[in-house]
Amino acid sequence: QVQLVESGGGLVQAGGSLSLSCVASGSISRVYVLGWYRQAPGKQRELVAATTNSGNSDYADSVNGRFTSSRDNAKNTVYLQMTNLKPEDTAVYYCYSRPNVFRESTYWGQGTQVTVSS
Repeated sequence: QVQLVESGGGLVQAGGSLSLSCVASGSISRVYVLGWYRQAPGKQRELVAATTNSGNSDYADSVNGRFTSSRDNAKNTVYLQMTNLKPEDTAVYYCYSRPNVFRESTYWGQGTQVTVSS
């Protein structure tokens, strides 16, 4: 079981920035996908960003150009840098991992709350 722990959430005004961190229990260098989902009140969980161990990345249209996800293999950490935050970005953000390209197993962090005020 891969354990993931998110941190960095908080309250920020619209237009501001936050950086989220997700620390994995082991090496992430070979992990196929590391990324982020979010879930706002009353809404389904939404894929925000994903990175692969081959260097590819993908973002939801709603955050493209504002959010950047990256990996730091030395720290076993994946980051989500968020800029120009909007009230609609308010959600619980979850780190996730799909360790192997040949398997569909996924692992989730506990979530961290991001609140963007108008």
